Amino acid sequence: MRPPSETGTAEPGEGIISDYSDYSDPVFSGPESEITVALVPHPSTPSAGRQVQVQVRRRGGVLSLEYRVTGLIAALRLPEPSGRARADGLWRTTCFEAFAGRSEGYAEYNLSPSGAWAAYGFDAYREGMAPLEQPAPIIVTRQTPETVVLTADVVLPPDADGRIGLTAVIETLDGATSYWALAHPAEKPDFHHPDSFILILPETSA
Repeated sequence: MRPPSETGTAEPGEGIISDYSDYSDPVFSGPESEITVALVPHPSTPSAGRQVQVQVRRRGGVLSLEYRVTGLIAALRLPEPSGRARADGLWRTTCFEAFAGRSEGYAEYNLSPSGAWAAYGFDAYREGMAPLEQPAPIIVTRQTPETVVLTADVVLPPDADGRIGLTAVIETLDGATSYWALAHPAEKPDFHHPDSFILILPETSA
């Protein structure tokens, strides 16, 4: 469907995982827990001094996400507001994404700062792509000179298996694009790679 996406490193801090090299299955501490993780940029697309963090919470079948970008915000290319329209190709500019493993295949969610969104289901790695039935998420984007924050809730598929991938595409005004993710198992950015779905949700959640 499209390229991948990756994210910049965050300063290690309480509740923040910034390096997954020592983790095989990072987990929430409990069903009502939330966690903040740091995305890292693919080595081929440096961070340019930016950081990307994602706060994640699962409430039943709903995944609540808060993406936070810091550093050189004035140089970012952000799409103009377009309302809660479903649209393809959002990944071609600044966009935030999530992937959810399923008993067979996986789901992909695209969340644009414009308010537009997309959701797709795949039968296998980059195969059998089809629109995923999904209520239109309410996407809220807040921007300051230091930070861009996007929040959204997405509905997990009934057969979600708890494996999550979190990614971001960051484009700057000069046309440069960096790709961010929890992990980059491939030589080229590949958000669909199953080995990048390394965040494990609790089996049940309040």
